[in-house]
Amino acid sequence: MKNLALLLILFTAIGCSAQTTISDLNNFEKQSWQDLNENVIKMIGKDWMLIAAGNLEDYNMMTASWGTLGWLWEKPVSTIYVRPQRHTHTYTESEEYYSICFFNDPDKEVLRLMGTVSGRDFDKMNYEKLSPIETPNGSIAFKEAYIVIECKKLYSMAFKEDEFTNTNTMNNIYPKKDFHTAYIGEIVGVWRKK
Repeated sequence: MKNLALLLILFTAIGCSAQTTISDLNNFEKQSWQDLNENVIKMIGKDWMLIAAGNLEDYNMMTASWGTLGWLWEKPVSTIYVRPQRHTHTYTESEEYYSICFFNDPDKEVLRLMGTVSGRDFDKMNYEKLSPIETPNGSIAFKEAYIVIECKKLYSMAFKEDEFTNTNTMNNIYPKKDFHTAYIGEIVGVWRKK
């Protein structure tokens, strides 16, 4: 029994020392939102992003190809969309911050998997191809990303059936009436892999 307790303490110590913050990593450089010169429509819509919320002890993430980066309320913002049945929705609802992470093409396999499995059924926190790191505000991001954008939630709103002006879009995208929740977040941090 003593050996088991000692082993648990050792694993906990090793696990805690492996956890790091994005500021500790030499291969990430903090930038301004003004330094983002990429084609964000392509980045989000075709290359995809990983939305993550929570902290190092409890988080979830999902792949998304719907979202925006822009300017609203005199702030640089992102807008993300999460369906209520997604496990990540629990985290985007309860957390003050979320991150969006962008990956290079070789990592498309990771994004494909994170978009098809649920954190309720698959242990995403221990997926060996993603290494979690903490943002300055205690949110979650991943070492494998080439761009990490941290956002502070400003507003959320669930889409409503009677607000659609184009019923074809609604019927094609939401045949089950499982409307997304939209989250607008102020961009408070941007990091790029060197």
